[in-house]
Amino acid sequence: MSSNSSGLIRRTGRAGRTGIAITLLAPREKRRLREVEALTKQPITKMELPSAAEIHRYRESQALEKLKVWLGRGRYKRELEMVQELVEAGHDPLDVAAAALKIARADEKQRPIAEIAEVKSDHRRQERDLARGGRRESFRRGETSSKGASSRPRGDASHEEGMVRLKLNKGKAHGISPNDIVGTIAFHANIPGYAIGKIRIEDKNSFVDIPEELVGQVLKHSGNYRMGKEKLSLVKA
Repeated sequence: MSSNSSGLIRRTGRAGRTGIAITLLAPREKRRLREVEALTKQPITKMELPSAAEIHRYRESQALEKLKVWLGRGRYKRELEMVQELVEAGHDPLDVAAAALKIARADEKQRPIAEIAEVKSDHRRQERDLARGGRRESFRRGETSSKGASSRPRGDASHEEGMVRLKLNKGKAHGISPNDIVGTIAFHANIPGYAIGKIRIEDKNSFVDIPEELVGQVLKHSGNYRMGKEKLSLVKA
């Protein structure tokens, strides 16, 4: 298993099986990708990310394929009886089939698709955010400052200029991790993950620093945040 700062490649072939590994990387990491190719003497194929429309079409084709499999098996005696009951009650068979497909695809609503925005390289901002990320790691580990005092501030107060501290209603007791927080906020609020600042996870709550100019956008989507099936609430600390 190997990893880098943008993605994770897990073992895809076990016990003689084969598989495909996919990794995501930022534009600044292309040089590292070339180094991997030179080291492994294997070319890495570049793929284009699918559009939202392509993903929707793929999901629809998957639903139809599953339906064809069950039609071929013919093992739906009780379901057929239920359909007949609906038809006898006056419902059109096509409407019944469409409603059944709607129910079968209900879980797709829990997997929203965000449009992929163009990644613009800004080296100065990246360097700043990398430095901020390093400070965040030190903050989470509770390392001491050069003055010998603990660098961990009060949980509800952001001590970094230009950042606003938000409070999340989940913490250690819920198994939440920094990656969960960054991934959830970045996805639903459509902001870059590297813009998110310091994170502090306590037993029942967590605190996260958001750039002041992005706070409105993050809070606007507060009702949409989820970790698995758990709904998350995000408010100003």
